[in-house]
Amino acid sequence: MTLTSQSDSHFPASSESGIRSQTVIEGAMNPKSMYMGRASFGEFISLIAMMSCLVALSIDAMLPALPAIGQDLKVTGANDAQLVISALFIGISIGPLFLGPLSDSIGRKRAIYIGLSIFTLGTLLCLFAQNFEQMLVGRALQGFGAAGPRIVSIAMVRDQFVGASMARVMSFVTAVFIVVPAVAPSVGQLILLVSDWRGIFAFFLLLTAIILVWFAFRQDESLPVEKRKPYRVRQVVQSIKAVLSVRSTVLYALATGFLFGGFLGYLSSAQQVFQNLYGTGEWFPIYFAVLALGFGCASVVNGKMVLKHGTETMSGVAIKFLQGFAWTLLASVVIWQGIPPFIWFMVLAGGIFMSVAVVFGNLNAMAMQPLGNYAGVGAAVVSAISTLVSLPLGVLVGQSYNDTVVPLALGFTLYSFVAWMLMRAANRQKHLANA
Repeated sequence: MTLTSQSDSHFPASSESGIRSQTVIEGAMNPKSMYMGRASFGEFISLIAMMSCLVALSIDAMLPALPAIGQDLKVTGANDAQLVISALFIGISIGPLFLGPLSDSIGRKRAIYIGLSIFTLGTLLCLFAQNFEQMLVGRALQGFGAAGPRIVSIAMVRDQFVGASMARVMSFVTAVFIVVPAVAPSVGQLILLVSDWRGIFAFFLLLTAIILVWFAFRQDESLPVEKRKPYRVRQVVQSIKAVLSVRSTVLYALATGFLFGGFLGYLSSAQQVFQNLYGTGEWFPIYFAVLALGFGCASVVNGKMVLKHGTETMSGVAIKFLQGFAWTLLASVVIWQGIPPFIWFMVLAGGIFMSVAVVFGNLNAMAMQPLGNYAGVGAAVVSAISTLVSLPLGVLVGQSYNDTVVPLALGFTLYSFVAWMLMRAANRQKHLANA
């Protein structure tokens, strides 16, 4: 059991130790005992997961429709349809910087209402898009709006949980929310059987309305009025600088960005890899779901084990497994000239995704842990850093697709190695600050 004393009553802009607030006992706190809300603990987890899943759903449900969108909107380049995925992350990288700090001022619920409204506007623009440029603008707006539910919900978790308990809650949220991306391509495929790709955006509108009503009537505000801070640009900038002064948080966020860069490259080219390269046809959503469910299962295991072993130990072991699977995949593409057998690819990809799941949930928790009462700004900064790093890295992998698995193998191997080095540096900074 590790005891870390933290205090953030002054939150100076240049001191890492000044941001810490709360006594965190890793491995000894039951998150259920810390939760106080109108809904049950399980319903809270489900609702937070559903709000977070708007991003995943907006990505994965679109994958089967990319060829049709490219054809209808007259996309010329073979890999250009991938930009429907990448454009979403442009909004995701910007939205948190506005909606995260805003939630510290007006409350979590109002900030999420604003995000859902912008997401709805972007969805409508995509639904009625007449050219590819309009589609990309709509997707960027979707990403900006989805940043509200995604980032502010993390701040809501941080309002109520700390340390390993927060990591466990985030793992449970990830486990619930991963079911959505697991089935999302199948949902998209089913919609395409009865409608065209525009029907997928109509489905987004319906789901957003359901989430909005559920959230409005069942979720309590997690940030009391007395803890809110006036929304002043100067103060927000100072708060952002203060968060950036926490070296361990910045390093963990950068590690998350590199880690997600490989995963984003996979998401961008998954439809081409499964359907074009391996010829899975309409079975593509099933194989995609198998890998996604492996991700979810690993998150559940992490949620149960992190209280005993701690976030640093769990993420350290998982990143080593990730490197092992990634290097094996890279060796496989060399042996089989870029196209390893499909079963072997699925085995290695499954190992990679399960490892990523463990590292990803713990990295977010470790990055947020020292940020105390600035959870909104902290969540926004962490998300912005990781997304701005992952976006160009993921686009590079996706746009390098060449009818082989080589770009994916290189991306996972190199990016996860850099993430590992950043994690080690962050751990050293954390230990120095706590010494």
